Amino acid sequence: MRTGQQMTDAGDGKHGVQSLEIGMTILRAMVKGHRSMMLKDIAAAAGMTAPKVHRYLVSLVRAGLVEQDPLTSRYDLGPFALRMGLVAIDRMDRLRFGLAAIAELRDRVNETTALAIWGDMGPVIVRWERPRRPVTVNVMTGVPLRLLNSAAGRAFAAWLPKARTNAMIAQELKTLKLPEGLRTRAGVDALLASIREAGIAAISDGYFASGVEAMAAPVFNFKDEVTMALVVVGVKDTIDLSPQGALAADLRAAAHTLSERLGSSLPGPEPVS
Repeated sequence: MRTGQQMTDAGDGKHGVQSLEIGMTILRAMVKGHRSMMLKDIAAAAGMTAPKVHRYLVSLVRAGLVEQDPLTSRYDLGPFALRMGLVAIDRMDRLRFGLAAIAELRDRVNETTALAIWGDMGPVIVRWERPRRPVTVNVMTGVPLRLLNSAAGRAFAAWLPKARTNAMIAQELKTLKLPEGLRTRAGVDALLASIREAGIAAISDGYFASGVEAMAAPVFNFKDEVTMALVVVGVKDTIDLSPQGALAADLRAAAHTLSERLGSSLPGPEPVS
């Protein structure tokens, strides 16, 4: 026969600890606030009464998860919460998550998929996955890509700060054979704006490899900065590059899921109507 304590422990193991879940709801509300907050604002964001939130904040302050500014009475994340975040970031292997993402995406779309990161000389493909189809595109890894004639390059160019890409774009405008609409900086800026609106970068004409077309979506980190790109590559005229197509939707969804896993708070991009 089980004792009352054993039954309580079993119940907690099955149903969780409600007070802890309430505390986490309050912490999530503070994280989403992106700034120090007054008690009433935390309560409104968490959907609770101010007295209830205050009781939990007292315990969260004692635990170091929250701190209160004595001058303004505002609450913010505490030193232990910050330490937890730094440890999580240090332990996070973004490439491992990225490799799993392109494998899952390959299985979903049955096309060649690849993972690109930003290297010292620009975007670099670090891994690719072969689909189960008789005719595929092989992707070379470790070679820097250009910004304007590759899907991954365009994705990075669209979301990186201009200070990081201005010199590279200027050089490519001088040296690359580009489609007519991309031979001026104004044309490039218009393209990058349309990429940000669509949430993906697609390229067929003007791709650096003949007979190939590709589509890429940005992946963001916990600072909401672009850190990687997921890429789908196919034989020219065999994949749907439409921003409204199923492939674009799958690619955007995969990139957004990975971004959330890396700590990004950005909403998923809306498809172009």
